[in-house]
Amino acid sequence: MSFIKFTTSALAMAAMSATTAAARDQVQVAGSSTVLPYASIVAEAFGENFDFPTPVVESGGSSAGLKRFCQGVGTEHTDIANASRAIREKEIKACAENGVTDIIEVRIGYDGIVFASQFDGPEYTAFDQSDLFNALAPKVMVDGALVDNPYTKWSDFNADLPDSEILAFIPGTKHGTREVFEEKVIAAGCEATGAMEAMIAGGMSEDDAEDACLEVRTDGRSVDIDGDYTETLASIDANANAIGVFGLAFYENNTDKLKVATMAGVEPTTETIAAGDYPVSRPLFFYIKKAHIGVIPGLKEYAEFFVADEIAGPDGPLAEYGLVSDPELASTQESVSGEQVMGGGS
Repeated sequence: MSFIKFTTSALAMAAMSATTAAARDQVQVAGSSTVLPYASIVAEAFGENFDFPTPVVESGGSSAGLKRFCQGVGTEHTDIANASRAIREKEIKACAENGVTDIIEVRIGYDGIVFASQFDGPEYTAFDQSDLFNALAPKVMVDGALVDNPYTKWSDFNADLPDSEILAFIPGTKHGTREVFEEKVIAAGCEATGAMEAMIAGGMSEDDAEDACLEVRTDGRSVDIDGDYTETLASIDANANAIGVFGLAFYENNTDKLKVATMAGVEPTTETIAAGDYPVSRPLFFYIKKAHIGVIPGLKEYAEFFVADEIAGPDGPLAEYGLVSDPELASTQESVSGEQVMGGGS
């Protein structure tokens, strides 16, 4: 993708020469496939506008990116981890055990998790979280009892949904999208249908019931996709009635191939996510290894560039690709500029 270079007046920062001595001179980034397109756009624009090499941006999933990030300090380790969920306590602990103690959390904006099918496929316009739970959970409520999932078609439990075989391609467990999907869709549906209450009434502890609510069926109707969204798209292309889980930005770049489903009657758009109307949205992040600032040329400059108004603001190029601008972007900019680490330090 080609970008017109930003003028000096458009950016409130000067491009600095990459004079810092280091074992490598490129910023290295890995992690979320959801954040990948945004980070790639920023990396290319950064390389065009600054006297630093274009950062290297890799995918692999939020969990994989954070695992690499937490492996240690030094030029052989990545500088930034992209994530479509917040870093977990166990990951912070793993980082600390390997000497990665000062981490800067950067929230870049918000994204929606969307459900989409083949452009010429069935119309999924009556979804809510209960429907996804009924379709994908191993045990569901039928006539007031919790039973093994008997449903094979969407219309079996909701007459307003297509009379099509249930087949869903969902993110694998290493993806941050999976965690949000579980919490905001499957768990919400579990509670709404009364399944969680039935589990507890049947003798489960509340914690065990919460874990059970996140499970998905293993009979082939729910399929984990460990790769990125292009793999999910290929699976949808090969299965006319299937539905897949995508980030909003990926869907918006493939509207000629995909048809989006509504959720609770709301279509996912940047406007409905910004207004808080669309129920399945999440913040997006990247994490900076503070110990690498001043060692890896351009690291801080890249981070500041990423969250600049001209880039991550509502009129910036990231918004054109589906990122919903963070209303607290100014606070994030201050945090990056001041190198504020998690826990309140600097």
